[in-house]
Amino acid sequence: MSDGVRGAGTARVQLPRRARPLEFCALIWLMESIRRILFPRRAWLAVPLWLGAAVAPAQPAAPAPTRPWSSDASPFAESRKLVQQGRVDDAIAALQKIEAQDPGTPGLDLELGTAYYKKSDFPKAIQYLKKATAEDANNQEAVQLLGMSYYAGGHPAQAIPLLEKVQGWVSRANVDSYYILGICYIQTRNYDHARTAFGKMFDVPADSAAAYLFTARMLLRQEYDPVAEEYAQKAVALDPKLPLVHFLLGELNLYKSRLPEAVSEFQQELAINPAHAPTYYKLADAYSRVQKYDEAQRLLQRSIRLDATSSVPFILMGKVLEKKGEYDLAVLSLQHAATMEPNNPTIHHLLGQTYRDMGKKDDADAELKRAEQLRTKEDLQ
Repeated sequence: MSDGVRGAGTARVQLPRRARPLEFCALIWLMESIRRILFPRRAWLAVPLWLGAAVAPAQPAAPAPTRPWSSDASPFAESRKLVQQGRVDDAIAALQKIEAQDPGTPGLDLELGTAYYKKSDFPKAIQYLKKATAEDANNQEAVQLLGMSYYAGGHPAQAIPLLEKVQGWVSRANVDSYYILGICYIQTRNYDHARTAFGKMFDVPADSAAAYLFTARMLLRQEYDPVAEEYAQKAVALDPKLPLVHFLLGELNLYKSRLPEAVSEFQQELAINPAHAPTYYKLADAYSRVQKYDEAQRLLQRSIRLDATSSVPFILMGKVLEKKGEYDLAVLSLQHAATMEPNNPTIHHLLGQTYRDMGKKDDADAELKRAEQLRTKEDLQ
């Protein structure tokens, strides 16, 4: 569940929309960061799988002591150069030529598995990486890549033992490795193990209120809403004044349209955490759904004063002002939101509705058309 606005009797509208492919790409980036820690010598693998990502410059690759060739004499020099250039298909073709000539070339399975992993062809990556680990069960790079390929390919149960093994190779596992392992545990419904992983990720005891809260947040992101609520309630039982736990419960109640419960949770959060801008706009959202527009407007003004970098309170302010009949102010708020998120279809749809209420048919049609175009584009992604 992501930030959203749901009016009475209307479908859920997400603000902003966070598509699952983006979440998946972010996880792939996290997996790559683990590999950079364990295997700096393969600097050419440090580029994330998704294009256009901003990453730190790769560290210079150190010599590979286990390789029988120098980098220039390696039969894989050409394919590695092609991968550096982003020509993964050409790199695979070059490796396939080597495979056709000598399928027993040392290291070939790892090279092909890595290339297919870079291509996001995880079934093929698994096929070759399984061969590489069968040849050398202590090949750390192959084991980790196989685990990440299983995970990215939708096989968390097979990924878990491999990712657990990876953690044993470093004295203190990377934060991202705990995250990925925790997500695998969630996907296999082993929630207590997930809590242990997230506890290690944040350096808190596994049985602490904070560990339950962190796990609840991760469960919610993975759309395990009932378990997320259970874990959040356990966090409250352990520490009723833990910051953000009432906020999370408020979000859950708001999402399920349990408005009195949502209002109560957000109010309790503000009593503990009075400078948390999102709590103000979430509470405003709840009030707007029961037509308490003046209260909602005041809360949104406070949220914006605390943090003017989020588009959400400006969008909600536009909705509230439109409901109050203050159309000119609603347009100003929504136009400001549009400068922050020009490709958010919700903003253009609300602008279209407001212009229609103002009798500006041409402007309304243009904004509603733009909203539909953006929704279609999102659906195709």
